[in-house]
Amino acid sequence: MHFDPSTTSRTHLRVIVQFFSLALLFASPLHAQQGSTTIRLSPEDERRGLNGVQKNFYFTTKDTPSENDYQNAGYFGQRLRPYLADNREALENLNSYRRQKWLFLAERAVFVGSVATYGAQVLQGDGEQRYFEDRQKVTIGVAAVSLLANVFITRHTNEHFERAVSAYNASQPAAHRTGSLMQRLAPSAVGVAAAPTGQPQLALRWQIR
Repeated sequence: MHFDPSTTSRTHLRVIVQFFSLALLFASPLHAQQGSTTIRLSPEDERRGLNGVQKNFYFTTKDTPSENDYQNAGYFGQRLRPYLADNREALENLNSYRRQKWLFLAERAVFVGSVATYGAQVLQGDGEQRYFEDRQKVTIGVAAVSLLANVFITRHTNEHFERAVSAYNASQPAAHRTGSLMQRLAPSAVGVAAAPTGQPQLALRWQIR
């Protein structure tokens, strides 16, 4: 039997090339996935809709988050802002959210102030207490207008935050959206095994995910 060393060397070289080619094939999408981020709101925040409660949002950048992985976005969404730094549309929506939150604070201050003023007007003086004098009517009117303004201010406030997140996620590379699929299809083990003929062969192993 004739043994040709050059044939064995070429076989080894071919196996090495196949090994690294396969490694690069599956590493590229995963690298792209690591380079991009998808922002996910907490399940509770995703269901707010119109006229939702005015409290802070919670978000995470993990694909399979646990309850402890969600972080507070801050009253004005300031902790989310660094993630949106390169997305103009997302930042515009976040700025609109911040504006609405300032309007909400101003409305609450007016309402609380008018209630306090009305109480002081009722309690002032030593005579009989009066509840609906001209000055008190004005104060009551201010409180009523404040409550009405609150309805319009809070109706779409949360939508601005949700749109900011949606605009950012829509701008992420397609490689990130398909990265999880590639990760599931990637072999769990790659190596070199000896064939019955004695020649080395590339060996792949998959696990059901």
